[in-house]
Order: sequence, then structure tokens, then C-alpha cells
Amino acid sequence: MAGFAQIYPHKPVTALLGAMDEEIELLRSSLQKPKIKMVHGIPFYYGKIGKHRVVIVKTGIGKVNATMTAAFLLQKFHPARVIFTGIAGGLHPDLNPGDIVIGKQTLQYDFGQFTNEGLQTGKTRNPINRELNPLFFQADSLLLAAAQSAAKTTDFQKLASQAKLPYIITGTIVTGDLFVTSETKVNDLRKQFNADATEMEGAAVAQLCWQQQVPCLVIRSMSDKADSKARESIDSFKKTASFNSAHLLLNMLSKLPN
Repeated sequence: MAGFAQIYPHKPVTALLGAMDEEIELLRSSLQKPKIKMVHGIPFYYGKIGKHRVVIVKTGIGKVNATMTAAFLLQKFHPARVIFTGIAGGLHPDLNPGDIVIGKQTLQYDFGQFTNEGLQTGKTRNPINRELNPLFFQADSLLLAAAQSAAKTTDFQKLASQAKLPYIITGTIVTGDLFVTSETKVNDLRKQFNADATEMEGAAVAQLCWQQQVPCLVIRSMSDKADSKARESIDSFKKTASFNSAHLLLNMLSKLPN
């Protein structure tokens, strides 16, 4: 997608999104001379981080909230790129709380049709040209490379329960309007999509960016393993996981051109 021309003239602004306050806290505290612009009741924080002009926003949880906020963002600020950061449930068996998935591709697993055999995930359709979108939305190659490079030099926080630094992979992130707390669903998402992490916003924002031809990347740090203990785990680990994902994003910015 890096070579595509955008539908609208972009501005030299990088948009940084997270669904919850914890996920954008580090980003907001890193803003130089921050300002706030209210758009339809949503506060957008803008300023500079290092050499980059950025705009930061909390989207709210879920696909509808995230896409609505992202649409306001594109219309008002015309960013040259969009990066979503935050926490997720780990699906890959080697992932534990604190580990990170850099999203090579994203998918909305709860879009499709429900038959007697269960949910059959399908492709979304672009309302602008009526063409089917890809099933998986590929990350922008330049953003992906910058995140992979930054991961090698980022000083991550360790979880109190673990002695090791986060394990980082580049993989598949699946999105649905469901908080997964089920070993059965973990196995299902692994089997169907070879998914590494699950969350509730990323692929919906990726779809919007794809349709508007805006480079996009999703980064997630695991707060839980999406199993029956996920609710307990997320309360324990979301702060550190949010920090590590955002810290990787901040280091990634230094790898990007203005």
C-alpha cells in the first residue's frame, strides 16, 4: 500500500490511536507543546513528538467506536499514516502477557454469515467502489519495517512475574466485537486464521485506511492469553502491556521520515 496515492491530499501528520486511556497515556505525556481540538465531542491531542507532527486520540472500545473516531480523524487532520497501539489477547501458544505482536495483517473474524455450521467469515465490501476488500488487510510495508527495526532497540518494561523481556513477533491480528475469554475460541481462531492475537478495533480501522488509501499499522502487546482467566489477567497486566506497545511506537517514530 505504500505506493498508493491517497484519495485526499495528506498532511505531514502521523496519527496515533488507542482504544483506552492507558493505551495513549505515554503518547500524550510525550507531546511537546500539546494542544487539544474537540471534534464532535472527542478530544484530539496534537503537537510534536521529536521531529514528527502527531495527533493522538482515544477511540473507545469496539469496532464502531474505533472506526467512527478514525473517520473523524481522517476528515479533520488528513494524516499521512495511522498507527494503532494497545493491548490484546494472545492466541499464539508462545505468547504471554507483556509479549508483542506487530501486525503484518489484520482480519475481522466476526464479519460474514452465520449458518447451521457456524460463523463463516467473509470479506467486507468497499462502499465507494462496491468492490470486495481483501479478507486480510496488509500492513503498510514501510511502517512494518520501521516497527520491526525499532523492536530491536526498544527498552521494554518487564512484568513483575517474568524475568525475561517481551517476546516480539510479526504476525496476524484478528478483530471482533467480543472480549475473548475462552480456550475454545482461542483454538478456533488459531485453526481458522493462524491468528496470533485478538482485539476489538484494529482491523476495522485498517479497513477504513485501506479504503481511503492511508498507510496503517497495528501494534499490540499481550495483556492476557484470551483464555478463561483473561479478565483477571488483563487487570494485572494491561498497564505494562499498554506501556510497552506505546514505547515501541515512540521508538518507531524515529525510524520514519517526516
